[in-house]
Amino acid sequence: MIAGRMLHRDSAGHEGLLENGGVQWMTAGRGVIHSEIPQQEDGVMEGFQLWLNLPARDKMSAPWYRDFQAGALPRFVTPQGVAVTVIAGESHGVTGAVTREITQPLYLDVHLPAGSRFEQTLPAGHNTFVYVYRGEVTVAGQAVPARRMALLANEPQADGVVLETRADAKALLIAGRPLNEPIAQYGPFVMNTQQEIYQALSDYRDGRLGQTAC
Repeated sequence: MIAGRMLHRDSAGHEGLLENGGVQWMTAGRGVIHSEIPQQEDGVMEGFQLWLNLPARDKMSAPWYRDFQAGALPRFVTPQGVAVTVIAGESHGVTGAVTREITQPLYLDVHLPAGSRFEQTLPAGHNTFVYVYRGEVTVAGQAVPARRMALLANEPQADGVVLETRADAKALLIAGRPLNEPIAQYGPFVMNTQQEIYQALSDYRDGRLGQTAC
């Protein structure tokens, strides 16, 4: 959440208030119904919602939820003054608020002062993108302006990414291990087959969503 507040409630009994600079991590698992109620401040509401797919073996896991207030998120500052919030994964020896073994997600919020650069190592084969939300950064010699995304080439020989900027900039650096599994999606439901989607819709319609299968 960049600006504003968001009240969360769900069918698993979780409730929380996401505030400026905080992060909400929710795992839907076998199903959860939730609401997000804006709590604006001065009419401003800004943030990001990112979806991370679960491997097939974990699709029916129990729903999980946690709010991380801004002050609880791991952070560090590089010698060049780049401020990094480590939401997930690990960066420069700092472990993030969330880690996941299978997909190994890396979620970094990177604030670069003018004239700085930030280097991040990445496991070979990870999918990676950079989303700039303030200013402009340069990636591999290519300028990426605000509200634009740079998709990095997934090449075995690549060992990381470098962000550079001439003026103050802010960007999300997101990476993860590909599952290489089929994806079936309908509305908010994401499974591996169409039959599983039909079952999820049936469970939702009949009030069984989130229940343990017999």
